[in-house]
Amino acid sequence: MAFPDYNYCNLEHPEIRLLAQQDPKSFFLQYQAPVIIDEIQRVPELLSYIQVEVDSKKENGMYILTGSQQFNLNASISQSLAGRTALLTLLPFSLQELTQYENLDFTREKILFNGFLPRVYDQQQQPLMAYRNYLQTYVERDIRQLINIKDLNVFETFLRLLAGRVGQLVNYNSLASDTGVSAVTISNWLSVLEASFIIFKLNPYYENLGKRIIKSPKIFFTEPGLACYLLGIEEESQLSRDPLLGNLFENMVVMEAVKARYNKGLDANLYFYRDSNHYEIDLLWKKDGDLFPVEIISALTWNESFTKNINWFKRNIPASSKGCVVYGGELQFTTKDDVMVTGFDQFWKLL
Repeated sequence: MAFPDYNYCNLEHPEIRLLAQQDPKSFFLQYQAPVIIDEIQRVPELLSYIQVEVDSKKENGMYILTGSQQFNLNASISQSLAGRTALLTLLPFSLQELTQYENLDFTREKILFNGFLPRVYDQQQQPLMAYRNYLQTYVERDIRQLINIKDLNVFETFLRLLAGRVGQLVNYNSLASDTGVSAVTISNWLSVLEASFIIFKLNPYYENLGKRIIKSPKIFFTEPGLACYLLGIEEESQLSRDPLLGNLFENMVVMEAVKARYNKGLDANLYFYRDSNHYEIDLLWKKDGDLFPVEIISALTWNESFTKNINWFKRNIPASSKGCVVYGGELQFTTKDDVMVTGFDQFWKLL
C-alpha cells in the first residue's frame, strides 16, 4: 500500500461509518492522523472536524481523503476545506503503470478486453466478473444515490446504448428516442456519469477557428473494459471482428492522455477537431503553446495514409506542431513529413 505509515479506514464499512456518524471524536481517536479515509463522501460531516485539526496543527498531508463521487464530495470540500486541500483525480491504471507487471500481454485486444481496473491485475479477477461487479456497485449503487431512477432497467439500457456510441458525437435526441426518456433526462444522466468518472467528455477545439467547426462533444468511457462489457463482448477474440474496435481503441488512447494529465495534477486540456468538411483530428492538446495533433488508428499494419489528416491540419491551422500517429502496431519512428509514429503501448512516453 502507498503511504504505509498512515492509518487507514474505509467508510463503506457499516460499523466504521456508524462510528463516524454517531461519535466523530471517538472515530478520530481510533483513526489518528496521519490517516487515509476512503469514501469520505459517505460521512461528509467529518470534514468540519478535519478543518479544525488542520487549522490548529498546520501540518500538510496529515489527511488523505478519497471518494468515488464528485458531486457531494466537492461541495463539502468547498464548504469546509477551501484553501486547505490539493485535489487529484486518480483514474484506473495507465499503460505506463501496467508495465510493472511482468510478462503482461500488451496485444490490442487483450488490453481492451481486460481494461485497467486494478483488481483485474492485483487480484487476477476475470474481466467479465470484475466489470459486472463494477457496474452493480459503483454505477448502480452510487448513481442511484445521486439521481432518482424509477426503472433501473431503463438506465442500464441507456448505458448499453451509450457504449454503442463510444467515441462518437453526443446526440441527446437520438439517445432519448432510443431509451424512451426526454433529452433533458439524458443530459442529466450524462452529467452524473461524468461527475462519477464513468464517462469522459472530450470537447471540440474551436477557439479562433471560425464558425464551421463541430461543437458537440464526444463521449468516452473512463474504463474501456466497462464499455466492452456493456457491449456484450465476452471474449477478447470478439474484438477483432467487432465494428466498434476502432472506437474502443480510440477510447483507450484518449484516456491514456487524460490519465497522463491527471496524474501530474493538471486539467485534461484535451480536445478533438472536426469541421463541416469532415476534416478531423482525433486528439489535440496544447503543448508548449502549440496545438499537438494526434491521429488514432487501430490497424496493426503501418500505412503512409495515416498521416493525411495531420498534414492537412499542419498546413491549415496556425500554431500546430509536428503531431503523432498512434496505431495498433509496434513501429516507432518519425516520417519524412516530421510526424511521430508510435504503437499504442509506447504512447505514454510522449505525454
